[in-house]
Amino acid sequence: MTKILLKRAYAEPSAADGYRVLVDRLWPRGQSKIKLQLDQWAKSIAPSTDLRKGWDHDEDRFEEFATYYRKELNQNPGVDEFLEVLDQHPVVTLVFGAKNEQINHAVVLRDYLLEQLTGS
Repeated sequence: MTKILLKRAYAEPSAADGYRVLVDRLWPRGQSKIKLQLDQWAKSIAPSTDLRKGWDHDEDRFEEFATYYRKELNQNPGVDEFLEVLDQHPVVTLVFGAKNEQINHAVVLRDYLLEQLTGS
């Protein structure tokens, strides 16, 4: 089974990251393609612009955001394609630009993808 890691775009890439995927709709400020060392940019599975702006990284509204984001993921055809990519790599790191490492969309996405992979 694929191991899914999370890493801020501003942290140094490492060999242990495996397949690196940017999961933001916007490119992280001040980061170059060379510095990020990405294998893929999965814009299509990032939260919609309206959802991202509506949440505005408000910690008190994280659960509400997570619920709406999961609904978007359930209706997103890009998720199935991304799950196929995950199957091809033992380690995948979801790269994100958010400052808060515990409360962000990548956490919701990782948990969602793991649920899809395990069928739970």
